[in-house]
Amino acid sequence: MDLLNPLDEQRLKTYMVKAEERANNFLGYPIARDFDYSALYPLLALPLNNIGDPMVESTYDLNSRSLEQEVLVFFADLFRAPEKNWWGYITSGGSEGNLYGLYVARELYPNGIVYYSEATHYSVQKNIQLLNIRSIVIRTDEQGEMDYADLSQMLQTHRDQPAIIFANIGTTMMEAKDDLAQITTALKKAAIKSHYIHCDAALAGVYSALLDLKPGFDFTYGADSIAISGHKFIGSPIPCGMVMVKKNYKERIGKVIPYIGTVDTTITGSRNGHSPVFMWYAIKKLGIGGLKKRAEDSLALARYTEERLNFIGIKAWRNPSALTVIFPEPSLFLRQK
Repeated sequence: MDLLNPLDEQRLKTYMVKAEERANNFLGYPIARDFDYSALYPLLALPLNNIGDPMVESTYDLNSRSLEQEVLVFFADLFRAPEKNWWGYITSGGSEGNLYGLYVARELYPNGIVYYSEATHYSVQKNIQLLNIRSIVIRTDEQGEMDYADLSQMLQTHRDQPAIIFANIGTTMMEAKDDLAQITTALKKAAIKSHYIHCDAALAGVYSALLDLKPGFDFTYGADSIAISGHKFIGSPIPCGMVMVKKNYKERIGKVIPYIGTVDTTITGSRNGHSPVFMWYAIKKLGIGGLKKRAEDSLALARYTEERLNFIGIKAWRNPSALTVIFPEPSLFLRQK
């Protein structure tokens, strides 16, 4: 095997030292770093590819489908998906999961309108443009939660069109959670029977469901699809996520591809086969009890951070039961440090 030349070898060593240093001093983004997947390192020598539908085998049988299916069963239970009427897959991250949820909604209601708040993640506007769906932005309150009076007014104005609601279960900047109970009330008030609710639960979804925090957002609360990130609360060296949708809705899309021997029901086709193994390993290693303790410890740390910042004179605050602590912008020097 050819080796790197000395100059490239030194560049790689310099990069690795810098990456380790940055990882040890990294703040401000919702990712977990306290994971150890060293037991899985031998798998990095293998080209694992979960191409196509995770529930249908493929002619490419070097995959992790069996473990992916176990991960999906775990999340189906956690998010109380309807029995025998759910489907999902491990995605490249929350943005892909949101794109898939909106894609299914558009196939159900081609003339529907997407309602999403001004605090929604930047990628959602891009997804809406890619899918060419009509959309309306809803105002938020000072904490970043959807303004339900504004939503109700917009729904009433367009009550002749199907409604596709994009709900934030933890906004990016303030981790505000939209309330599905108030959203469904607004839909009923406007007498809109043709509607679809997608929940972007990237960071907050897993820990909120583990601790049964309010407001609830799972399938029993009216969700039709849910997307989460795997690298945020759980932690992964590779960005990843999961999307889950009601199976009868998902069956409107997808077609058989002969040469891969499976069904093309996902966004990306070829999918990372390593990410499902990371998520499976974390779930099995921690167990439901360990994951709940992780959630409780995370909330305790957020509460402690908020209290200590206020104690030293920095005005910090959190939304109810949030991991995100908001405080004034520090100096450029401190941010770079």
